[in-house]
Amino acid sequence: MSEFSTPRIEVNLSKLAYNARKLKGLYGARGIDIMAVTKTVCGDPAIAEALANQNIHILADSKLRNIMRMREAGIKAQFVLLRTPSISEVELVVKYADISMNTELAVIKRISTAANHQGIRHKIILMIEMGDLREGIMPENLDDIIQEVLNLSGIELVGVGANFACFGGVQPSEKNMGQLSSLVDHIEANFMLPLSFISGGNSANYNWFMSTRNIGKINNLRLGESIYLGCETLHRKTIPGLYTDAFTFITEVIEVKTKPSVPYGELGQDAFGNKPHFQDLGQMNRAIVGVGSQDVLVSGLIPRLKIDILGSSSDHTVLNIKNTNLQVGDEVMFDLNYGALLSAMTSPYVSKEYTSDILNHLIG
Repeated sequence: MSEFSTPRIEVNLSKLAYNARKLKGLYGARGIDIMAVTKTVCGDPAIAEALANQNIHILADSKLRNIMRMREAGIKAQFVLLRTPSISEVELVVKYADISMNTELAVIKRISTAANHQGIRHKIILMIEMGDLREGIMPENLDDIIQEVLNLSGIELVGVGANFACFGGVQPSEKNMGQLSSLVDHIEANFMLPLSFISGGNSANYNWFMSTRNIGKINNLRLGESIYLGCETLHRKTIPGLYTDAFTFITEVIEVKTKPSVPYGELGQDAFGNKPHFQDLGQMNRAIVGVGSQDVLVSGLIPRLKIDILGSSSDHTVLNIKNTNLQVGDEVMFDLNYGALLSAMTSPYVSKEYTSDILNHLIG
């Protein structure tokens, strides 16, 4: 435990484990396994262990350092690098990741060399561009890439995948899921290549999954936000039966004053180069908490009290505390959206504390 009590994020491992188990059961009932994505929580070993204890055998992360962190902590799982590796890190990728997702032949060739040098076979999943315009091989180029990959030693092509709703906001749908399944049929027939992983997306796939009558060839999803925050990611609606409060962000009041609601004096830019605008609400009960944009994405914090966040600088966040009677030294609790959770778990200034509760009888 850190010697600093605030700011901190409290992680309820029981609620996380419960969410993971429910989602594994939900998707597994129709033949879809899940990878738990750990990048959101910076590869936190305590969280990774809680997920692995729910029979989630594959943990996926976009940061190789996080994979190394979990391996060194003794987490028993397969580890997937979620993004195509940098050429400069392929030796470490082969050493620490069981599987990597790839889109570039130049990188895959370097992986082949590294794998041969280390005397192992490295598994890869090829990511296909299906419209979101982040990573992915264009479908018309897929056959040529696969043929070249199959000619490489030290490489085992174990699957294909696609990404949705991360960069372009493109939703998983009957159409694009069907297209992905058709591509898999083509690959398996043309290359006599059985694929273990048909990774059809992420937490954004919940609505498609719940509405479709035919999941096609999809047998894997990569889930992070729905485990951690209990929601789907197209509209951020709660998934029935899941906990949305497994994480609590806590910080401390360092000033309470009654002040005007509008700054006075000639205005210029704020600390981040913006020119802020203020509504005149007269005198206001205001508090400052000892946290700012250097610690967490403040715009992604949701107060549990009936107060408003007025804004922040690098290390101060100003609140309209209304009639809550907050005092200096009081702790203020917040829920977090995905961006706030990602930043808080990554920040070295935010202490991490772990709790479990009576939910243990539900997940044992």
